[in-house]
Amino acid sequence: MLIRLLRCLFLLTLFLSTGTNLHAQQAPEDFKTFLSKFTSSASFQFSRVQFPLESSIILLNEKEEEKIFPFTKEMWPLLNQESFKVERVYIEEEGATYFSKFVFDEPARKEFEAGYEDSELDLRVVFELKEGKWFVTDCYNSWYNIDLPAEELRETMNQVKDENKQFIEKYP
Repeated sequence: MLIRLLRCLFLLTLFLSTGTNLHAQQAPEDFKTFLSKFTSSASFQFSRVQFPLESSIILLNEKEEEKIFPFTKEMWPLLNQESFKVERVYIEEEGATYFSKFVFDEPARKEFEAGYEDSELDLRVVFELKEGKWFVTDCYNSWYNIDLPAEELRETMNQVKDENKQFIEKYP
C-alpha cells in the first residue's frame, strides 16, 4: 500500500514538473502579432490592459489644486492601428514635425510615443511581456492632459465612451 502511494506521488510530481517545464518552454507571444490583434479587437484590447495603469491622471481643479484619478478601464480610449503608425511628418499648418515611434524596443518591454517635437506628447504607451504575453502597463493619452479641468473629466470620459462605441462596432 505504501509503495503504491509513493508511486502515485512520484508520478504526480513528474506530471506537474513536466507541465511546468512545457509552459516555461513555450515561445513568448510575437509583439507584431499581438499589436495587430490589440488594435483590431476591442475585447482583446481591454483584456490586455492592466488596470488601473501605473500612472494616474493628474488634473487641476478650479482652485489650481491637483486632483489625482486612477487610469481605469472606463477612461481607456481604444487605440487603432493608426495610433501606432511609425512616422515622422512635417505638418505645414502647425509649422512643426509630428513623430510617432517606439522609443524603447527591448524583447520584454516596448514604449511607443507620438506627438510634436519639442512639445508635450499626445500618446505614450508602455507594453510589457509578462508570462509570455504582452500587456499595456502604462499610458499617457492627450484626452486627459493637464490642461483638462478636473471638473470636465466626466464629460471627457463620455466623449471617449462615444468614440469607443464606434471602435467596438467596427472591431468587436
